[in-house]
Amino acid sequence: MMRILFFGRLRDAAGGRERLVALPDDVGTVADLRDWLARNDAALGSAISARGVHVVVDQVICNKDAQDVRAAAEIAFLPPLSGG
Repeated sequence: MMRILFFGRLRDAAGGRERLVALPDDVGTVADLRDWLARNDAALGSAISARGVHVVVDQVICNKDAQDVRAAAEIAFLPPLSGG
């Protein structure tokens, strides 16, 4: 099982802070994961595909949709960040 976490406004779109899921065999990358989530929940898919949304794979920020997620224990989606 993989733990998927959602923060900020993404938590609202997901309907909660986390989901425990068993990924299907065809989900291997961050891009595949986004697509799979979108197929199951269009509003969530739109939210996590928005510009500036960050993906964290096992507590390491990932900036590539090609990042392999098959062995990951936890993936987090973070809304756009701003500093000041």
